[in-house]
Amino acid sequence: MIPARIDRLSWSPFHTRMILALGTAWVLDGLEITIASAIGPVLTEKETLALSSTQVGAIATVYLLGEVFGALFFGRLSDKLGRKNLFVVTLGVYLAGNALTALTWGNGIVAIIFLYLTRFIAGAGIGGEYAAINSAIDEMMPAKYRGRVDIGVNGTYWGGAILGTLGTFVLLNHMNLNLGWRLGFLIGPVIGACIWSLRRHLPESPRWLIMHGREAEAEQNIQQIERAVESSGQQLAPVDESKAIDIRPTQDHGYLSLLRVLFKQLPQRSILGATLMITQSFLYNAIFFTYTLVLTNFYGVDEKNAPLYLIAFAAGNLIGPLTIGHLFDVVGRRKMIAGTYLLSGLLLAISAFMFNAGMLNAITQTIAWCIIFFFASAGASSAYLTVSEIFPLEIRAQAIAVFFAIAQCFGAIGPVFYGALIGEGEDPGKLFIGYLIGAAVMAIGGIVEIFLGVDAEGKSLEDVATPLSAVTSRPRATG
Repeated sequence: MIPARIDRLSWSPFHTRMILALGTAWVLDGLEITIASAIGPVLTEKETLALSSTQVGAIATVYLLGEVFGALFFGRLSDKLGRKNLFVVTLGVYLAGNALTALTWGNGIVAIIFLYLTRFIAGAGIGGEYAAINSAIDEMMPAKYRGRVDIGVNGTYWGGAILGTLGTFVLLNHMNLNLGWRLGFLIGPVIGACIWSLRRHLPESPRWLIMHGREAEAEQNIQQIERAVESSGQQLAPVDESKAIDIRPTQDHGYLSLLRVLFKQLPQRSILGATLMITQSFLYNAIFFTYTLVLTNFYGVDEKNAPLYLIAFAAGNLIGPLTIGHLFDVVGRRKMIAGTYLLSGLLLAISAFMFNAGMLNAITQTIAWCIIFFFASAGASSAYLTVSEIFPLEIRAQAIAVFFAIAQCFGAIGPVFYGALIGEGEDPGKLFIGYLIGAAVMAIGGIVEIFLGVDAEGKSLEDVATPLSAVTSRPRATG
């Protein structure tokens, strides 16, 4: 009855605390990416580390590799050892990696190895966060709120980007550079340390506990959640006993078992998850990591002022999921996911024609991006929502990790491809074609959603994806 007991709850301060404690993972990632990209050029200065441009560029690559490794490694452990254990551990790994980065002392071979190692560790922590926390939020969130919460929480990445931009703008322009860049890498750990105790006091996912045969602990934890909800003045509705499901705990599922489930039992869902994740990652990495090159090379914006344009760009990305996220629960997953992907692709194509016709300047280009990514951000967040709810509980964190890793690998192509198209700003026609390709990529995601999407709104996770260990007569999800 645990899924039914969770899904009957209405919103309470407990759910708010859970989102504050766990949702900061995306804030930290947005913060981290923005700070690293802003600080990178500073590290080439003699008064800092005097790195070469190649060495600075490798920092982002190492961080990305760390994210992929962390997602796969900690995703496996999250399914095996529990959500709570891992969302505490991954936060600690991230804090350690970032704090150590600030201690880098020079550009000698040992110092460079130390720098790259710390960036890999920080990336591994964030990658692990995605797998463990998406699972925990979905499993303890009532079904009627799951869509809007996932969409909103994933969108807060851009809140972190805004904080990172403002923080580095102040630190790098009003402080000694050698101190400022180090303090920049400590902003994330300070925020992370503030939520450490909140995470430690959250319960383990009762769904995960019952799936591993720990019935007494599962009962204690679900009662803890129910008492927290009742203490806010809420009267719990009766449990619908028709929602009962029998579980026979089974052995842990590794990645080989995961691949069998993904490609033999659920091939259509695997195609859906991979398509949504890859298409949004390609578009985002392509635009986000090259937006300063477009502003400086095509519109003549001063490099020092370019971060200010990012604030507006990030604001559009943040506002979108927060304002239309509830529609993914009300209107439905398939209509909203397909709609946001197709609409953002269409708007990007329109802006591409305007760019090629010379109708845009730095401000109107930024406004166009804000409008496009108002919808694209909600669509991108829905990709994470999709892969976190359409696969069985036993392999949920690993499935998230696999699709996250696939998306990151394909997304890494975007900046290189668009960087080559931008060049020195001598041929806008090349970038015009690139924008049309990006629009087509997003349209592909929307079309696949129309045909393969899963109507998961308002449904229990067990109705969306029957557990592998279920022994009742509920129809098992296929395709």
